[in-house]
Amino acid sequence: MKALKNLKKQTKISFLNYGIVILFFIVVQILANLGMLTNSLKGQLIPILSYVIMALALNLVVGISGELSLGHAGFMSVGAFSGVVVSMSLAENVPNPGLRLLLAIVIGALLAGIAGVIIGIPVLRLNGDYLAIVTLAFGEIIKNVMNCLYVGVDKAGLHLSFKDAASMGMAADGKVLINGPMGATGVTKLSTFIAGTILLLLVLVIIQNLVNSRTGLAIMAIRDNRIAAEASGVPVTRHKLIAFVTSAAIAGAAGALYALNYSTIAPKKFDFNTSILILVFVVLGGIGNMTGSIIAAALLTVLPELLRKFSDYRMLIYAIVLILVMIASNNPKLRSIFDGLGKKAKKEEAAK
Repeated sequence: MKALKNLKKQTKISFLNYGIVILFFIVVQILANLGMLTNSLKGQLIPILSYVIMALALNLVVGISGELSLGHAGFMSVGAFSGVVVSMSLAENVPNPGLRLLLAIVIGALLAGIAGVIIGIPVLRLNGDYLAIVTLAFGEIIKNVMNCLYVGVDKAGLHLSFKDAASMGMAADGKVLINGPMGATGVTKLSTFIAGTILLLLVLVIIQNLVNSRTGLAIMAIRDNRIAAEASGVPVTRHKLIAFVTSAAIAGAAGALYALNYSTIAPKKFDFNTSILILVFVVLGGIGNMTGSIIAAALLTVLPELLRKFSDYRMLIYAIVLILVMIASNNPKLRSIFDGLGKKAKKEEAAK
């Protein structure tokens, strides 16, 4: 009976998350058709969707798996630059922008997933804060590698160098795709709000089905008590690796979507501060709470833009809002009030 109630609860939460995304899409479309959407807010739509996807991906590791990762910006960077290389190198052979965007997202997710496997296999066997330290180092290593990476394309194919663009040995008609610390320049913008919404819905389907599956229950059992789960015969490393690699692949897909929204994207965009920002979304939305991650990431991404008219004080107001939300979300008195209101509403419904 209890299991059936939990299943119904999880189903309601899943449909609530789908409903929030679909409602957001409809509202944006209505505002755009009425001409009520400013250019600055239009430019924020893809970043909002990208950061929401990143928050969901990180919550899979932090909230569901119970491990602290501080390098998800590194996985985002892998997806971003691999997606850019794929989209620009296939510009002549695949003229359809939608198909190129799809290929860029898939390749970005695949390479980020491979990076997740390389990092996860040795680290997830360890306990404590080793994962946080290693993922932090991974994020910094990726940023420094991208600062030294030069990628170009000509009729002979792709060319790589860690020295400079001239040492790639391209033909005269070749094109530089990634130019070291300058990053990728001259990128054709392929990301659309519709494509981002579809990707977000797909990510929700993947994560929520994983969490509600037998594998998801095993991952949460490991999170709650690793020793008990191991004693019960649950393969701890394998299940933690599934969550970590899935999260890394989703971060790579978000990175490709994000990068293909700009004409220029630099490695410094995916530094340690970006990883911390995504972690802030997860913490403020509630660790393990996917609905909270969606709302927190969307609101906190667009909030600095909404406060732009208070140019001198907007970051101060943003910081105050973050502190107030943190205090409210961790205040047991406020929680008890909301819990009491919820129980009262349920009793009234039962009485009717």
